[in-house]
Amino acid sequence: MVFGGGRQSKECAVSDENLLDKLPTDLIFRLPPSFETVEEERQHRKERLTAALRIFGKFGFEEGVAGHITARDPELTDHFWVNPFGMSFKHIKVSDLILVNHEGKVVEGRYPVNEAAFAIHSQVHQARPDVVAAAHSHSTHGRAIAALGQTLEPITQDVCAFYQDHGLFDDYTGVVTDLEEGKRIAAALGDHKAVILRNHGLLTVGTTVDAAAWWFVTMERSCQVQLLAKAAGTPVPIEPENAALTHQQIGNDIAGWVNYQPLYDQITREQPDLFE
Repeated sequence: MVFGGGRQSKECAVSDENLLDKLPTDLIFRLPPSFETVEEERQHRKERLTAALRIFGKFGFEEGVAGHITARDPELTDHFWVNPFGMSFKHIKVSDLILVNHEGKVVEGRYPVNEAAFAIHSQVHQARPDVVAAAHSHSTHGRAIAALGQTLEPITQDVCAFYQDHGLFDDYTGVVTDLEEGKRIAAALGDHKAVILRNHGLLTVGTTVDAAAWWFVTMERSCQVQLLAKAAGTPVPIEPENAALTHQQIGNDIAGWVNYQPLYDQITREQPDLFE
């Protein structure tokens, strides 16, 4: 069996040993890679972060200077890498990323940090040590659901990834620049993979950059489907026990990582300059 993760091709470390036992022994099946050094892991996270930002740009998730994805540094775990303030998602390269410390200071890089990015992401990363990456942007359908103050309903197979696994931050007080507001958002997220910020947008997290990015992409699309279905008629919900089962099948971060790989392959072939 051959394992790999994008530009990496090392044997992976997966917590679910039963999953490995079920895989075929003579086929290539990619899973998250492991690393021999912290430098390799840091470079990997930066490359995946840049690719995710390019994907968000391609899908039209940015709105002016709003939106950010962060990746925790594997060595300085109270620091995170993030896209620079005021730079289009579509143009960001690995060399453009900035490293921000727990005080909001840029300790590596040439650009300033988005104040809202620090206020939100610093508190999410602090509250959730299991989280490697967090993604937030002002996507169109996410904002529409947020404007309604709704959560996602189990009306399709894909949305069951969020069944009883996303929260609602049921408040809006302006652009988030205060750490206390960031703490409240982190509390609304809880131990879930996502939270809908009322009148604002979506935020997703993951144990890998790939998973966090995939959860955002599929959550945005699930918001779109819910809006379309309700506009057309009355959606037929999936029974709770079946929704819970489907969540177990597709709602874990390994499934998120695997689902994201086609998008990663597409963007890196289309835009190889992102690695610069």
